[in-house]
Amino acid sequence: MAAHRFIQYAVASKSKPATVYLQCRVKPNASKVREGITSLTDDAIEVCVSAVPRNGESNKAVLAVLSEALDVAKSDLQITRGAKSRDKVVALGGKSVQDGEVECRGRLLERLVAAVAKNNGGG
Repeated sequence: MAAHRFIQYAVASKSKPATVYLQCRVKPNASKVREGITSLTDDAIEVCVSAVPRNGESNKAVLAVLSEALDVAKSDLQITRGAKSRDKVVALGGKSVQDGEVECRGRLLERLVAAVAKNNGGG
């Protein structure tokens, strides 16, 4: 996994704060036991949620899973693309992404790897 295309960092400008975009592939209707981040591919973060894809329930569950895994507030996360698709783009803003691209990407990748290990029985 040399290139992690599932994390894209948008540098801050005068009118916009820095933002990180996370490419996610969502698997709704998973068992409660499998709920969480199951794997990291070159292109996406695979997220299993037990919620059904109806009335935005699985979208709320995706934000809750990412919030817990990344240790950020749910209010810092927003689905920007794919609200009705399994492939989603989630924007992460707020103070957690203001410390520069290298530090931010490294920290997020570390937390995602830990979440995969925890979900797969490694921690």
